[in-house]
Amino acid sequence: MSDERVSVRRREAPDLDACVRVLADVHESDGYPVDWPQDPAGWLAPPESPPAWVALLDGTVVGHICLSRARSGDTAPGLWSGRTGTRPEETAVVSRLYVSPKARGHGIGALLLAETVREARARGLHPVLDVVTSDRSAAALYERQGWTLMATGEQRWGPDRTVQVHSYAAPR
Repeated sequence: MSDERVSVRRREAPDLDACVRVLADVHESDGYPVDWPQDPAGWLAPPESPPAWVALLDGTVVGHICLSRARSGDTAPGLWSGRTGTRPEETAVVSRLYVSPKARGHGIGALLLAETVREARARGLHPVLDVVTSDRSAAALYERQGWTLMATGEQRWGPDRTVQVHSYAAPR
């Protein structure tokens, strides 16, 4: 369900401090991200920063999402490519989605997800994502929004580390 007090807009540079504060709350509450970044603002907005959006509840930043091109370590773009015969470059990867624990229940995650799907489609790309298998609430959100679980497998996060991820594709 959406809420009139909620809005979604493109993230702007002045939003980053608030985004990092919300990310810290989410990390403490839910363990996302699994590994706390050394530079949280840089993790959210790298130099080649992809399009990103924030959700506001009563004017306060309470959520975040971004959309990027497929990278070599992403699993979902390759799976989508194999299923459809398209190139991985024809996907857009949804990432960095989180909502403040205090702001849940307003449909914010669904609104942020819908915004990235619209943007990806406007660019002629198909939205996909990878999510760690332990993040059950995120997986439930994607499934409620009609995303398809393509596979569950390992993703390399470092020379000596792999994690289990679910790979999803947005509805066609």
